[in-house]
Amino acid sequence: MLKAFFTRYLNGFERTWGYDASYMRQVLAVNPWSFLKFSLGTQAADRSAAPAEALAAAALAGTLAEDCGPCTQIGVDMATAGGMDPEVIRAILAGDETAMGETAALGWRFARASLARDMATCDPLRDEIVRRWGDKALVAIGLSLTAARMYPTLKYALGHGRACSKVTVAGVATPVAHLPLAA
Repeated sequence: MLKAFFTRYLNGFERTWGYDASYMRQVLAVNPWSFLKFSLGTQAADRSAAPAEALAAAALAGTLAEDCGPCTQIGVDMATAGGMDPEVIRAILAGDETAMGETAALGWRFARASLARDMATCDPLRDEIVRRWGDKALVAIGLSLTAARMYPTLKYALGHGRACSKVTVAGVATPVAHLPLAA
């Protein structure tokens, strides 16, 4: 029963986003309860706790640290479907902090400093997030960053992460800057 429900969910997810979820089908086939727990864990961020631009920038920074295409594409598609300005998304993918705007740039810089374990840079950015939007926003941004890394990490661990692909934003092929994490 659980497998049938989640299989229908994955079928719809793949159709909606044009995404190959074979690695999640593998998890489901092996252990439906693990599939459920993983899925619930990746949906922990309160999307209303922080600005969409900061959440998307942090999530895309996390995905870009782990992936070279399909997971980045679905993150872009979800951000676009959520109403994000395609120009802001393109700027995030390019690592262009000026063009992404102040809100996205704060989420982007914080995520990248966190990933690089650069606490000298990260600490004041964390303080700024809390000052602007509160502790709930900090938690939401941190969870968005973490969740964005989980899917590509699992995908590669299970042997499904071999193909890189181009990324498009609102139908336009967009270059992705693969910037080193250390500043």
